[in-house]
This record gives sequence, C-alpha cells and structure tokens, in this order.
Amino acid sequence: MKKPTPNPPESKSIPAAANIRSTPRKPSTMFIVDPELDAETLLAHACESLASAHVMTMDLADLTEGPGLNTLLGIAQVIMLGELAVNRALDRLDPP
Repeated sequence: MKKPTPNPPESKSIPAAANIRSTPRKPSTMFIVDPELDAETLLAHACESLASAHVMTMDLADLTEGPGLNTLLGIAQVIMLGELAVNRALDRLDPP
C-alpha cells in the first residue's frame, strides 16, 4: 500500500543553545519609556493610568447588565488591587 503523502525531508537538529539570538533585540521606538526615568515617576504614572482604567471600567459597568456586569466589576477590582500595590511601592520609595 502506498502512502498518500511523502515523508518530510530530514533536517539536521540544531542545539537549543544555537537558537538563542547572539545579538540583543532592538525594541521598537514607536512607544518607548525613557530609560532615564526614576522609579518614583514611573510608579506615579502607573498609578494614574490604573486610576483612569478603574474609572472607565466602572463607567462601563454602569451601562451593563447581566454576566457582563460581573466581569467588569471583577476587572475593576483587579485594577484597584494593582493601584493599591503601586501606591504601596510609592510609599516605600518616599515615606510620608
């Protein structure tokens, strides 16, 4: 009996270490965070972004009913927990 498809060509196996890039990856510059920014500035911006995301999620939850409402409230809670963690990190960098 003949096989309907031929066997794939044999390939030489390449060791896993050879698959690692030898040159560092250059990130896209379309969206880039200034590498010179200090941790406090980055955390403050993250806190503001999370606060905005929380407000947007709650506004959308006000317009939603059913299972989607529970999903949005869950997302809002995760955002809030992230915001609390960032605020705690800010407090540790610059105690009141």
